[in-house]
This record gives sequence, structure tokens and C-alpha cells, in this order.
Amino acid sequence: MSRAVLMVSLLISSGLMEVVAQDKGQPWEKAPEHRKTTRRINKHKPWIETSYHGVITENNDTVILDPPLVALDKDAPIPFAGEICAFKIHGQELPFEAVVLNKTSGEGRLRAKSPIDCELQKEYTFIIQAYDCGAGPRETAWKKSHKAVVHIQVKDVNEFAPTFKEPAYKAVVTESKIYDSILQVEAVDEDCSPQYSQICNYEIVTTDVPFAIDRNGNIRNTEKLSYDKQHQYEILVTAYDCGQKPAAQDTLVQVDVKPVCKPGWQDWTKRIEYQPGSGSMPLFPSIHLETCDGAVSSLQIIAELQTNYIGKGCDRETYSEKSLQKLCGASSGIIDLLPSPSASTNWTAGLLVDSSEMIFRFDGRQGAKIPDGIVPKNLTDQFTITMWMKHGPSPGVRAEKETILCNSDKTEMNRHHYALYVHNCRLVFLLRKDFDQADTFRPAEFHWKLDQICDKEWHYYVINVEFPVVTLYMDGATYEPYLVTNDWPIHPSHIAMQLTVGACWQGGEVTKPRFAQFFHGSLASLTIRPGKMESQKVISCLQACKEGLDINSLESLGQGIKYHFNPSQSILVMESDDIGNINRALQRVSYINSRQFPTAGVRRLKVSSKVQCFGEDVCISIPEVDAYVMVLQAIEPQITLRGTDHFWRPAAQFESAQGVVLFPDIKIVSTFAKAEAPGDVKTTAPKSTVLEEMLHNLDFCDILVLGGDLDPRQECLELNHSELHQRHLDATNSTAGYSIYGVGSMSRYEQVLHHIRYRNWRPASLEARRFRIKCSELNGRYTSNEFNLEISVLHEVRVSDKEHVNHLIVQPPFLQSVYHPESRSSIQRSSVVPSIATVVIIISVCMLVFVVAMGVYRVRITHQHFIQETETAKEAEMDWDDSALTITVNPMEKHEEPGRGEDETEGEEEEEEAEEDMSSSSSGSDDSEEEEEEGPGRGRHGQSGARQAQLEWDDSTLPY
Repeated sequence: MSRAVLMVSLLISSGLMEVVAQDKGQPWEKAPEHRKTTRRINKHKPWIETSYHGVITENNDTVILDPPLVALDKDAPIPFAGEICAFKIHGQELPFEAVVLNKTSGEGRLRAKSPIDCELQKEYTFIIQAYDCGAGPRETAWKKSHKAVVHIQVKDVNEFAPTFKEPAYKAVVTESKIYDSILQVEAVDEDCSPQYSQICNYEIVTTDVPFAIDRNGNIRNTEKLSYDKQHQYEILVTAYDCGQKPAAQDTLVQVDVKPVCKPGWQDWTKRIEYQPGSGSMPLFPSIHLETCDGAVSSLQIIAELQTNYIGKGCDRETYSEKSLQKLCGASSGIIDLLPSPSASTNWTAGLLVDSSEMIFRFDGRQGAKIPDGIVPKNLTDQFTITMWMKHGPSPGVRAEKETILCNSDKTEMNRHHYALYVHNCRLVFLLRKDFDQADTFRPAEFHWKLDQICDKEWHYYVINVEFPVVTLYMDGATYEPYLVTNDWPIHPSHIAMQLTVGACWQGGEVTKPRFAQFFHGSLASLTIRPGKMESQKVISCLQACKEGLDINSLESLGQGIKYHFNPSQSILVMESDDIGNINRALQRVSYINSRQFPTAGVRRLKVSSKVQCFGEDVCISIPEVDAYVMVLQAIEPQITLRGTDHFWRPAAQFESAQGVVLFPDIKIVSTFAKAEAPGDVKTTAPKSTVLEEMLHNLDFCDILVLGGDLDPRQECLELNHSELHQRHLDATNSTAGYSIYGVGSMSRYEQVLHHIRYRNWRPASLEARRFRIKCSELNGRYTSNEFNLEISVLHEVRVSDKEHVNHLIVQPPFLQSVYHPESRSSIQRSSVVPSIATVVIIISVCMLVFVVAMGVYRVRITHQHFIQETETAKEAEMDWDDSALTITVNPMEKHEEPGRGEDETEGEEEEEEAEEDMSSSSSGSDDSEEEEEEGPGRGRHGQSGARQAQLEWDDSTLPY
């Protein structure tokens, strides 16, 4: 008997094995009678532990069981009956499954079918049973074990970061107090385990703040807070769970410091933004004074706008000095000693420039020599000197004179004829008369002692001389000299004089002439007006400021308040015995800037207060209001010049007294880019930009001659002075071009440019001339495009009948036609390729005599028509005179069609009509009489163009 049979018999005899018939579809039914043998083989049920404890890490599929999952069967080692085929889990929608690893040993494994999330379920409990393999290979008569309880705990992973319950926290504390807890922040964690779901620590991220936080999230201050030092604190706080994972996002804690009641101004903004072009803007619309129940009897406030860093101390128009003088109505003849560097005013080219407003900075090492002839040698008894000056004390050179303007001997001696200088923070004007004028002891030095001379701020100085009276105007106010020193006249000599700026010229008593007595500071708009004094009105206008303080609704202030401005409206003083009136008055104080393109930047604003109390020696102290106005950048204009950029004129028109009008249709347009919001608010498409037209002034337009200067012997640019004067503009003319200057509207400049003419009384050698225009606003701050113009010459060449016949025989490959569109001032060209004519000429050699006869006949008929046309043209003021038989040609003509400029699309229809007219008129000479009857305009353009299309070619170079 085998060992297996013996084991089975023993199990059966001991009652431990029960043979049960098991069908694959019905494992729990007993086997029928004919399977008693099978019952005897699979006698015992599998055996497993009664309970299991398992652990699985979330987001993992392996379950670690204790004890391991193993099933035993007493039928072993009988095949099938002693083997384990399955572990089955009882429960609904459980994310686990049990698999058999080894049928013989009964080892199994429990694993997750889907990801396990501890945050959804921390543990699982279910029933598991083991099944043997039955009695045969077809898995019949399976036996199952008893039910075992499996308890699985999910192990947490620190996958979630702490989050704060509130995105921001806010608290209000009173200054000068220490708090145990100002507020408490709280964070939570979505992890499932106590280790990862609990918050173990809080931390303040912001550094250098007087606050601390404990493990429970309580925030306290570590020192006494001061409202004057800082009104508000913003700190960032983070949290850590017990796995030391920080919060995903820090929370903001805002702590407002509430002051202990202190007298002062409340509810005002330190930064005030001003948009250019917005007019008058209130500075403190909600400001009010807190007196802490103090008994105030009267109050005076001083509001001061500080603009000393901007240019010449204020946002003035940055036009040239000549333009400003003209705008203010100053008398003519003013000489600018510090002009912008140019070809004609090059003495300032080597000086240091501070800004675009032509502010010249003198560092004590530079001076400028004014060329001879700029200023008259001897000033009359009446003249005016004006300047902007910023000057401060110069340590170490207090005994040295600092020369602003000096007229001294050029050679041999160092006599100063007249000078303006600073000495020990005193302004001194020196004027020495010559002996030939008067031989008497007379005033020579005039001294003014003013604090403003050395305060390092910009001030406007005007010295009006009506000898022997000299008056100083500083910022519009009049100052008499505190000291006048007399002196004898200068001995007569024939030594030339040198006028200098920023230093004085030492021409004698030294081995080498040099500058001396250098100026330390900044100067601008230094001018001399010989023979005339400026009026108070003009002086006030020249130093007037375009920005300042203003009061809205003056009538609403009532009778209970007094106020006054300084001349430049940079300082406002208000007084009242009622705090409510003062509050309302200060709320109406506004900033205004009348410039269209103001200078962007900061304007400091200070408000100081003086309080008087009832019957108290010690009164309330009100701190100053220290704010600033931020003037935003203005929208920059784009100045564009448009017009015809290339046209042709006959040589006769260049020679005429009227010349050729260069810019008959030029247009000046200024635009700015404006963002346009899309129609659909929900769309995320970027905003498109549109160009809007803007009207503003110009201050100069320069017409530059390209390709070499003008030859004054044969050509010039001309403009009637009446065209300038009636539009209040000026101009300078030179061989390099024409410069129109003065503050005027764009339309004024257009009208003047329309009358610029070019003349050339020897155009025979001229083929073309090119010019360029460039315009400016605010002394070059905004400039236009460079508009280039080319004007070509149409030469007129006389030809004989014989020459014309030769042309009929030997024609050039291209015929040039010129026509005159009725609605355009320029003349355009078109090219015709007469390929058919060439073929006809080759074929018609045998008809040479007939062709010659017809050519002579047409020349004579055309000659008669030209004579008639000349008489009509004189009455209608035609462009040129063709009373004799002339053929208009351009010897430099190219074969390709020239560019037609910007007006090409506008003239397409006109070109088609002109081509039709030419084709019809060239068909026969009989039609010309009918065309003349259509009117002078038609005859001038249509008929003339048609004849020229017939006759225009150049045979001057052909041999006969």
C-alpha cells in the first residue's frame, strides 16, 4: 500500500477527512452516489488562521499581513484535494483581492485592486476563505475553509500641505502697548494620520518685523509700536505639520497701528498721481485736522509746492528763448548768448548741458567766447540783461569773482568794460563808460545782496539799465542795489574787446591769453537786448510758471478764511479761527499744470501749520504734511509730414520771378496711439491701438538742401516776409537751407511752407534738386519724420524741321510722354514702348518720301497751334511759355516708370483719363481745334500733353 493511500485511510478512519462531491458550478452540493470514490479522496477542508492584521501604504497595492496568508489541507499531498486553488473575499466593493502564489504550499497574497486613499478610508475589515482544488483537474468538489477575519489599516503618506483657514488676517492695535496675543492664525492639514494632519509649528516669514508667533499660532508684538514710524505692518506667516511639511501658501497678516490721539492732519495720501491734461486736481479731498479736543483759537497753514529739481525750477514751456520772448511780447532785437549749438551758433558746443531745456552747467573750468559781431561793441544807455541762474556757495573760492558775463580787452590789457558776476554771494553789475562819452566820476558798480543768489535754486534775473539807474528784477520782484560804487571812465584805446560767458578773458599781463574768474553753477536763457528795457509785464510772463497750486470753488470758502498766493502760485497761505473752515479750504486746494506735455516726475508737497490756543502758553504742535505729486508721462505725439515727394517742372519755370513752389500740398499731422478695449468684455484678446489726431504747436521747421549747398550766384530759396509776419513767425535763410521758427499752430506752418519757392536762373545744367523738411515741438523734444522732396527739371530743346524728319526715320526705342492731370500740381511721366512703330518703320522704308512729307506738314501745323496756345496760356497763367516750337524732354529720363509718391492711388483715374485724351489727340491734327474750344483748363493740360506725346523725344545726339 502506498504512502498516499495509507494517509488517506488514516484521515478517513480518524474522521478528519470528509469527502464531498464538488461540482465547478455547484461546489456546495454533495456528490452523487456514483462519485463516492471522489468523496473519499477530498475528505478535508482547507485550514487558515481565524484572523489577520494587515497594513497597506496609501497609493500602494501591497498588503503586509500578520500572520502571512497560508492555507493548509490535510488531504495533502494528494493532487487537487491537498492543493489550494483560491482565496475568496466576502464583501461589497472592496478594493482588495487575494491571489494564490503556490497551490502546493497554500501561500497567498492580499493586494489592492485600485489606489487606496487614507483620507477616504483609514481601515478595512472583511472575511476571507480558502478553497482547495477539489477532487480532479476539472476543479470539481471544492472544499472551503472556515471564515477568517481580515483587518487592514491604511498607512498615511504626507501628501497634503497645511492650509490656513483664512487667506488673510487683520488686526488693529494701539501704539505704545505690548500684547500677549494680537490675533491667532490657524492652519489645517487634510492628511489622515495624526502625524501628518496635526500642525506642529508656525513661523513668521517676513524678516525684521517686531512680531513673534508661538506653536499655537498666536501673534504678539515684541516691542512697542509707533504710529508715526509705521501705520501698518504686513507680515507673512507659514505653518508646518508634524512631518515638517510647510504650508502650500503663506497667509498675510495685516496689523494696523492705531495712534494714541495726537494732533495732526488725518486722511491724506502721500502719493498723488496727476494725469497730464486732467486740469485742476484736488490734492487732499478728505483731509481734516485732529486736535484731540485742544482749544484752538486760530490756525494758519502754508502749502508749498516744491519743483526745484525740474529744469529751471518749474514746469515751464521748453521753447527756445527767442520763441518765449516773442510769446510774451518782448521787444525785438534780443540777442541769445547761450543758444542751442548749431552751425551758426557753435560757441556753446563745448559747454556742459544739463537737460533738454538748454541749461548750461559751468564747473569752474569752462567759458565761452562770443564771436565778434553778435553783440554791439558799445551798449547804449538803455539795455536789458536776462538770465536764469542756479548758484550755491563755493567753499574755498569766496574771494574769487565768478563771472557770468564779461566784456574785456582782447589783447594787451585786462580792462573790464562791462561785466555781471557773483562775489561772496552778492550779485554785481559793472558798467564802465569810455572817456569819449563823458569825463566825469559816475556810477560803475551796482551790488545786490540776496539770499537767493546762493540758495542752489533756480531764479529768474532781469537787469534793466537806464543809466545811471540800474534795476534788478528777481522772480518778478524789484530790488534796488544796496551799494553803488562810482568810478572814472576808461581811457580811450583801439584795443578790440572780447565778450565771454562763464569766465572773463585775460588778454594782457600774461604770457598766454586765457580765461579767468570762472563761474560755478548753471545758466540758461542768457540774453542781451541793446537799446531797450523790458516792461514789468514781459518780465512776469518770462518767469511765469505753468504749474502751481490752485483753489477750486473760491466762492464757497466763505468770509471766515483769508488766503493769498505768491506770484508763481507755488506757496499758498490760509488763515482762519475755525478748524472746519480750514479743513474745507485745504480740501479744495488743487494742483494744476497747463502744459500740454508736462515734465514727468515728482513734485514735493509740504503743508505746515501754526496753531494758537486760548489762554495757554504751550499750544498744540501739528506735524508737517509731507506728500508729493507724481506727474505721469504724457502721451507722446507722432508728428508726420506728408505730401508729393517727387515732381517735374520745366526749366522756364525755375527761371521765372515766381520760381517753383516746393511744397504746394504738404500736410502736417500729429497723432498719438490710444489703446482700444475689445468689444467683448470676456475675451482675452490683447487690446488694439488706434491713432487719434492731436492739435498742438510747433516751434520750428528746417528746410535742408541735400546734395550740396545752394550756389548764391544762380539759385536761392525765397519766401515773402508778409507770409511770416502775418502768422507771427520768423525765418533765417542761408545756402544750407531755410529755417522757420516761432511758436505757432501746425496749420500756420503748413501755410508758410506752401509758399516756399525755389529759383534757379541757370537751370540748363541742373537735372534735379533734393530738399528735406523736419519740424519740431518744444525745442526738439518731439520731432517729425524727415520728409524728402526731389524736383526735376524738364529741359526745352528747339529742333528744326530736318531734325524732326530724322527723328521720324530713326526713332529711339522709347517715347517719353508728359501729361498734366487737372487736379494735381505735380507733373508725372509715363513710358510708351512703340514696338509696332518700330516694325512699321522697317516695313515702310520704301515709303520714305511720303513719311518725310507728312512729318514736315505736321511740324508746321503744330507750330501754328503752339503759337495760339501760348497766347491762351499767358492769360491762364500757364506753367511755362511754349510760344515757339519746343519739344519738352528730360535728357536724364530713365526707361522705367518713376515712383508716383503717396498720391499714386488718388491719381489712377486721372491717369486713365489723360491717357485716353492723349491717344485721341494723337490720331490727327484736325481734332486739336475742337479740344481748344473745351476751355482753357482742358487746352492747357489735355491738348498740350497730347502734342508732347507725339513730339517729345531727344535727337540732339543723333548724327545727320
